[in-house]
Amino acid sequence: MAETTHTHPRRDTQVKVVVPDEHTMISLLGSGDELLRALERAFESDIHVRGNEFTISGTPEETAVVVRLVEELIELAKSGTHVTPDTIERMVHMLAAPGSERPADVLTTNILSNRGKTIRPKTLNQKRYVDTIDRSTVVFGIGPAGTGKTYLAMAKAVKALQDKEVNRIILTRPAVEAGERLGFLPGTLYDKIDPYLRPLYDALHDMLDPDSIPKLMAAGTIEVAPLAYMRGRTLNDSFIILDEAQNTSPEQMKMFLTRLGFGSRIVVTGDVTQVDLPGGQASGLRTIETILSDIDDIAFCRLTSEDVVRHKLVGKIVDAYGRYDAVQNDRQGDRRGGRRRAGGGRDRGPSPRDEPSDTPTDPGTGSTRPGERAD
Repeated sequence: MAETTHTHPRRDTQVKVVVPDEHTMISLLGSGDELLRALERAFESDIHVRGNEFTISGTPEETAVVVRLVEELIELAKSGTHVTPDTIERMVHMLAAPGSERPADVLTTNILSNRGKTIRPKTLNQKRYVDTIDRSTVVFGIGPAGTGKTYLAMAKAVKALQDKEVNRIILTRPAVEAGERLGFLPGTLYDKIDPYLRPLYDALHDMLDPDSIPKLMAAGTIEVAPLAYMRGRTLNDSFIILDEAQNTSPEQMKMFLTRLGFGSRIVVTGDVTQVDLPGGQASGLRTIETILSDIDDIAFCRLTSEDVVRHKLVGKIVDAYGRYDAVQNDRQGDRRGGRRRAGGGRDRGPSPRDEPSDTPTDPGTGSTRPGERAD
């Protein structure tokens, strides 16, 4: 641990953090002092380095956060974890978030290692997501593109297979077009479906020896298939991942979840803001939390733009679309309200067709159940 000394001027607090050895200090500052510059950008406090000592001057609240961050960086340096300016930004978010998790614990959690590459969570929500997969039989990972929800789930699946916790991995996606028409693509049915499964193959190549993948697939140890191929099956001793689940209908979601057999685990991932279903069809992922939220051993994890681990612009793009969608929804609500008030210059109240029906709608089929009243 670092040693600290405190002086107390009238307004600001000055804190000194002593770093144990010069090798750690070099890794803390980064190439060309890029990590030190990232620290300075993240805080208003003055941060100076001399020898093996950090001196931080600022408000008591912020200097305390900077000290914690430097101490966490020391722990990362000791573990040999590679730190980048992006890592500094993520650690700042972690320290600002509620909870007792330490950034060093989050960033040194190893899920899977292959060919010198180690897969780890990079944000607090990703760590919670990975921990939830360990605890629960069925997990829903919901969040925007680039948050690692599918990649981390696949890493956990490969790890479970290596540890002989399961006998096989099953990866599936609905074959739904994002604006294109599947029927116009050239080739056989397999050729047409294969592009929709390609991201799953790409992730497998990151996690396993590429030469071993065809053998594992030929033996049925790893299966990558469209969602339609799951119907009528019972999947025992398997780690099953449904990707792009926002493009399932409620009926398909029910079909998939009821494939769960003994000794199996399911992870469902998707982004409810990117539904490609035709004709305004309902998404099974959007309704599922209402249906299953009270069942033990089923968990829901939500990731946000702060968990995006792609280019920085991806998180900003996600936020920009979120703001745009919120504005459009407000405008549509205003237009609907204006139409109801049109004609008499005043709101005449809801028409009979606006009143709720006494007969509830079944979320799985859209049909009604007579004899019951809606909540």
